[in-house]
Amino acid sequence: MRALITGITGFAGSHLAEYLLATGDFEVYGTYRWRSRMENIQHLTEVKLVECDIVDQSAVRRTLLQVKPRVIFHLAAESFVPTSWVAPLKTFQTNVLGQVNILQAIVELGLDTRLQIAGSSEEYGKVYPDEVPIKEENPLRPLSPYGVSKVAQDLLGYQYHQTYGLFVVRTRAFNHTGPRRGHVFAESSFAKQITEIEAGLAEPVISVGNLEARRDLTDVRDTVRGYVMAVFHGEPGEVYNICSGNSFKISEVLHMLLAQSKRKDIRIWQDPSRIRQSDVMVLCGDCTKFRKATGWKPEISIERSLLDLLNYWRGLYGLNA
Repeated sequence: MRALITGITGFAGSHLAEYLLATGDFEVYGTYRWRSRMENIQHLTEVKLVECDIVDQSAVRRTLLQVKPRVIFHLAAESFVPTSWVAPLKTFQTNVLGQVNILQAIVELGLDTRLQIAGSSEEYGKVYPDEVPIKEENPLRPLSPYGVSKVAQDLLGYQYHQTYGLFVVRTRAFNHTGPRRGHVFAESSFAKQITEIEAGLAEPVISVGNLEARRDLTDVRDTVRGYVMAVFHGEPGEVYNICSGNSFKISEVLHMLLAQSKRKDIRIWQDPSRIRQSDVMVLCGDCTKFRKATGWKPEISIERSLLDLLNYWRGLYGLNA
């Protein structure tokens, strides 16, 4: 089966490509931009790459006409929340315009394609204590331009399913982590800093932001497996949470990583520049609906995810795990 992954060079995209290839059931295509960093997928020699910027309507149409995918996993996005505060227009162009271009191309080309839209728990935004764990029916109160853009992607998928009968499944993944996680994200920043300290490249001090926020963390390898199960076992037009159902304070995540460090003298310093203008304090999801529809459940523990992430950074710095 021919699968197209938008944003294949990214964190989740590269893991999804690995998973699809490992099944032996897919011919995997992926989009990239001329400025994309390729290190995440350079080992995936079976992937067929197509240069395509999703904000370019003509390029999207050419790509879908060339590939004629049976399934599209739409992961390409501006995905770092703080960036959306600095560059909200760019975030909307990439996330919303890119989404419209894909949906329109499917309609205009008359493709029989299943589309999975990778949404985010950031769509829920402001959550009250009596609304935890968060179900799919929870009100959407996004607290960042990024969150608003993902709500728009989500609802566009629903609208095109209703209007044109497209096979669209929307997923709202809660935080996911593991090897290759970008260093701008909290737990990967911690792991990178720990590695630099272990390598003797930095003083034994970790810079942190808000450690009180709680996040529902799933291993990225479980998350992308969920994407595949959603598009083949989920109902078109539906939306599904993909999450562990357990939340951890960022401080707990940090201390799990510190417990794996070879250095026991590391101090913690809160850097004001790392504090978000408007932060979501609690994200803890309920994936009962998704489990009932697909049978999916997380298989990799948070401890294993964080150790694999730390060892990923150690490998980049030439340290033994």
